[in-house]
Amino acid sequence: MRVSTKSDYALRALIELAAEPGDRAITADELGKRQDIPHGFLQSILGDLRKAGILLSQRGQSGGWRMARPAYAVTIADVIRAVDGPLVSVYGVRPESVAYNGRAEVLKPVWIAARDALREVLETVTIAQLAAGELPSSVLKRTEDDEAWRPH
Repeated sequence: MRVSTKSDYALRALIELAAEPGDRAITADELGKRQDIPHGFLQSILGDLRKAGILLSQRGQSGGWRMARPAYAVTIADVIRAVDGPLVSVYGVRPESVAYNGRAEVLKPVWIAARDALREVLETVTIAQLAAGELPSSVLKRTEDDEAWRPH
């Protein structure tokens, strides 16, 4: 899996919003400054998150952006899908829709299994947990093995 800059920026902005006391709206400028995210790029990402029902935009003097749903109800997977589309795709096609011939048919279940493994982590971790700096034990357990940290 490759995490795009867009997904990374979206998650960082949402962590800031979720950690804001009292559900106060934060301007895109402020979010960008806090996380060093370019303004134009951030505006596009915030628009994608609004379309997905994750954020609300608020106009006026105290305007800005705030969570549309509770942070505990938004997962990393929700955010990635909102800004980048499906978690796993094979040349732009969902794994269950990929067609192979002959011996290559064995690839399809590999892509399905890979998607399932990603879901196991990304659909478990919420924005609230990220904002609190507390990850589920099932996720932390995956980081205990030295192999998890070794680049390949």
